[in-house]
Amino acid sequence: MNLKNRKKGTVQVHTEALNDIMFFLMLFFLLASAVVNPQVVKLLLPRSSSGQQANNQKSITVSIDENLNYFVDKQPVTLEAMEGKIQSYIQQDTDLTIVLYVSRGVSIENTMKVFDVANKLKLKVVLAVEQKK
Repeated sequence: MNLKNRKKGTVQVHTEALNDIMFFLMLFFLLASAVVNPQVVKLLLPRSSSGQQANNQKSITVSIDENLNYFVDKQPVTLEAMEGKIQSYIQQDTDLTIVLYVSRGVSIENTMKVFDVANKLKLKVVLAVEQKK
């Protein structure tokens, strides 16, 4: 009888391919998160339980941060220059909607100033809110 120890095979798990897949997934999600809405200034929005997703392709984003800085499509503007900036967008497309992003600490008086500009230009305004969790 042959009673020698037989060499047992070793079990190996090759994870090099998994590293590549994880890298590409991470890269995809980073790019996708930047493309979601690049025209929005990062703000803490008010919450609403009845908030709905608006998908209007012909829209201008107007943002007001907590320091009362106004932005039109991520470009800082003064309140006085906002009407002219939005007017330049109207010349390109007449059927526009303003999507208004307002930080939580901003008073309603400052929010209504943007509504006044929209009323002068006869544009619709949609107030963006964050969905309650």
